[in-house]
Amino acid sequence: MSTPAKIVDLELPVVALVGRVNVGKSTIFNRLTESNKALVSNVAGTTRTRNVGLAVWRGKHIRVVDTGGLTFSEDVPLEEDIIKQTQAALKEADVIVFVTDIKEGLLPQEKELAKLLKSKKKNCPVIFVANKADSPVDRSLKYERDWLKLGLGEPLAISAENGSGLGELMEKIFTNLKKTLKKPQQLPDIEPIKVALLGKPNVGKSSLFNKLIGEERVIVNDMPHTTREPHDTLVEVDDQHILFIDTAGIRRKAKVSGVLERMGIGKSIETMKRADIVLFLLDTSSPITDQDQQLGGLLRESTKSVIIVVNKWDLSEDNTDSFRNDVKEKILKYFPHISYAPIVFVSAKTSYRIHQIFPLIKQAWDERHIELSEETCEEFIRYVTKKHLPSRGKGVHHPKILGFRQINVNPPIFELFIKYKTSLNISYVHYLENRLRERFSFFASPIIIKLTKTKR
Repeated sequence: MSTPAKIVDLELPVVALVGRVNVGKSTIFNRLTESNKALVSNVAGTTRTRNVGLAVWRGKHIRVVDTGGLTFSEDVPLEEDIIKQTQAALKEADVIVFVTDIKEGLLPQEKELAKLLKSKKKNCPVIFVANKADSPVDRSLKYERDWLKLGLGEPLAISAENGSGLGELMEKIFTNLKKTLKKPQQLPDIEPIKVALLGKPNVGKSSLFNKLIGEERVIVNDMPHTTREPHDTLVEVDDQHILFIDTAGIRRKAKVSGVLERMGIGKSIETMKRADIVLFLLDTSSPITDQDQQLGGLLRESTKSVIIVVNKWDLSEDNTDSFRNDVKEKILKYFPHISYAPIVFVSAKTSYRIHQIFPLIKQAWDERHIELSEETCEEFIRYVTKKHLPSRGKGVHHPKILGFRQINVNPPIFELFIKYKTSLNISYVHYLENRLRERFSFFASPIIIKLTKTKR
């Protein structure tokens, strides 16, 4: 059994971006972290779960936390959860950036938030920012608005949209951090295993994410599409760094509702492409659908290592090994294109068998990097062709294999040389893949075999 995951504390100071809805916190976050992690839209309440990223200034790193916009209204979906997420960000903040909209001026929500900051974070530096100062005319508005009523001084006018004023904001942040215990620092290079959680909406990705990292970092709710943007957390397990990434649920285009869901799905697919390993979640309580199968096909095309996680196993009435084996057989019939994926049965709700996922990730990572020498490849191809001659594809000439070598790891890619003007039946390529797995395993990893015709 592996040891529990421990969130990696980089011991960096934390800068929290707070404010009401639609003031541009996520755009500022993306600018400061030089990323597009946060979903940006004009829809109020786009950000729900706090998003964490790294910003670097003059060679030193800090952590920046984006938070959901506050309305202090009871009729906003998940408002209570968003407030909890903001409070969690404020609790760990060393500097707070209070963001407002220079064009709209002071609103009642800003007064409420200012009261909250004064009561909860009395000794924490607050940098007052008026965003959306996209032109000189906009910037002049800071002298016309009644900002001083908040007791936070005159706001710094910036434009996250065009980048003006962001350098001055970073200078202010770093000046304030000189007074805090945690200091900006240069980070060591860490190359973690990147593991994305993928699946339809409501299969339990966020619940599993929280269990894997050992902390309630993301909002969990039965409402479809609660998670809108990827959220990642770096953990350490048995001296191995793993970056877990929660993603928005992906469903069929016909059922996708609204621009936010489309954007969230786009980010989920982007995240999957950046990951090394994907935990593909299925729901015990619902049948496998066409959408599940389409996601399985997407995974095969992406050449990622895959671990199939059957979640909500606490709802199963039969927990015997024989029943689990029956379920495994049924799953593999639905996903023949990712038959290399191991299957694990868990419950994010009760933590049942969650610990089994960590050693599977480590094994998948190690075997994704298996590298066979030229001698091993030559010995292998001689053996398998002697046991079973290559079969002909289209054409009249019988194929002749002239060579076989590995040309890449992560994922493992092989090149098979066949004689010019001959063709090889695809079934023989599958035969070679199966023999490679028998001999060398390549646990959880796809194997790519490229055909090259040669005259030599």
